[in-house]
Amino acid sequence: MKLNLKRPICFFDLETTGTNISTDRIVEIAITKVHPDGNEEVKCRKINPEIPIPLEASLVHGIYDEDVKDEPTFKQVAKGLFEFMSNSDIGGFNSNKFDVPLLLEEFNRVGIWFDVSNIHLVDVQNIFHQMEQRTLVAAYKFYCHKDLTNAHSASADTNATYEVLQSMLDKYENTAFTDKDGKTSIPVVNDIQKLAEFSKRNNHVDLAGRFIYNQAEIACFNFGKHKGKPVEEVLTEEPSYYAWMMNGEFSIETKKVLETIKLKLLKKKFGNS
Repeated sequence: MKLNLKRPICFFDLETTGTNISTDRIVEIAITKVHPDGNEEVKCRKINPEIPIPLEASLVHGIYDEDVKDEPTFKQVAKGLFEFMSNSDIGGFNSNKFDVPLLLEEFNRVGIWFDVSNIHLVDVQNIFHQMEQRTLVAAYKFYCHKDLTNAHSASADTNATYEVLQSMLDKYENTAFTDKDGKTSIPVVNDIQKLAEFSKRNNHVDLAGRFIYNQAEIACFNFGKHKGKPVEEVLTEEPSYYAWMMNGEFSIETKKVLETIKLKLLKKKFGNS
């Protein structure tokens, strides 16, 4: 089924030096940009991460230090990537949990704020796991009836993710889904906003999930000794916790969210003066 798009959507996949959003780096990025008229633009390039690629990572994606030593750094390609992906929705496989936060972290390191608050993030893995609970290789076989060759190649994974979503729209057309609260709906529809809502599967305030909204839609800590406590409450009772987080190994995006919450708290306390 052809995607019903109101604006472009960029399906993308990253190969990286590891899985730590705060410290690891991109070594390859592939993007398939699908326009509302159906036209597609494909970009794929290796990136010099400026740090050694651990052997265990290279054994997964097949990219070694020698392969990227003459490639541009992320800083050198950041402006072009930002322009290519701006004003588009974003799709990927496990992208909300890893690829999107890591990509934003790379942009933040070079001074580019990629605001995703007004775009839709469609995580095809989350849709898949809720409907079938399998891997990308299995998803490609199950939905597209083809074997995924070159798995863990950014380009192959990106194209497979795009094809799987299209096939999902055909398979789950008019299919009812009952969530954990007993609410039944037909969530897999040809609408990027609704797909983003269904694939989100969490109530994170920041992409890394350090803060979550509780049932009252209040931002709370989702880790550590203050887990479950409202962020504003902790910042009021233990102001030093803010400095600890801002100086800690948390993603730049998480720190910006914390900073925003603190500024709102100060405005409540002191007004606009």
